[in-house]
Amino acid sequence: MEQILLKVENLNIEFHDHDVPERVVNQLNMVLHQGEILGIVGESGSGKSMTAMAIAGLLRRHDMKMEGKILFEGNELLHTDRETLRQLQGNQIGIVFQEPMTSLNPVKRIGWQVEESLRIHRPELSKEERYMRVIKALEEVELDNPQLVYKKYPHELSGGMRQRVMIASAMICEPKLLIADEPTTALDVTIQLQIVKLLQRLNQEKKMAVLFISHDLSLVKRLCDRVIVMHNGSMVETGRTEEIFYSPKEDYTIKLISAIPKLEKLV
Repeated sequence: MEQILLKVENLNIEFHDHDVPERVVNQLNMVLHQGEILGIVGESGSGKSMTAMAIAGLLRRHDMKMEGKILFEGNELLHTDRETLRQLQGNQIGIVFQEPMTSLNPVKRIGWQVEESLRIHRPELSKEERYMRVIKALEEVELDNPQLVYKKYPHELSGGMRQRVMIASAMICEPKLLIADEPTTALDVTIQLQIVKLLQRLNQEKKMAVLFISHDLSLVKRLCDRVIVMHNGSMVETGRTEEIFYSPKEDYTIKLISAIPKLEKLV
């Protein structure tokens, strides 16, 4: 088994800006090994995206109470300073969100936006070197004519192309961990499968760990090595993907799997 890259210990996340405090993640424990693809599944409101945001260091601390530990390569992130987090975000930890149009700047060209992490984390690179790295990244996410894509604005691309751009942006600094939070939800079924196959290929080629957040069990089944099932902020069950799908132990997991369309079960 590969070394542990990420370890979450007794994670609690509770909003305290409500009249009644609301706990959205409860006593979560998990590990992610180097080069592994781990899926977190559950209904909307299960806490899976909050977990991803906490790991990425994107939750506003003054809005909530967070307890426990998030260890990345042994370094504790949950309570570390913002400067340390900024050195990791986009560098060692890449992030892809559900809707690329909310992440991409509509008035900046694609190339400028993909280069952003290089300008922050690789200041030693020349303008030409940054350009060549962006073109290579766009090629790696299977975008045709990357030189043309480089010059375009987000609205000139399809949804699938924009999501590939977001993956290229997340990968540009060759992170050790890619967090993909519902990256296929806004796409049609054909494009969803293409994005999943792309993530799988990048994982194999780059030996990069992937934390894949989704409510779509059919995609998780295709992509992930292990699965965590969450419900109401707690982990219900975890195991190898084949164990979860073919020998689930918990009633909630059984119900989730039974909701997969029957045609998918035959694939």
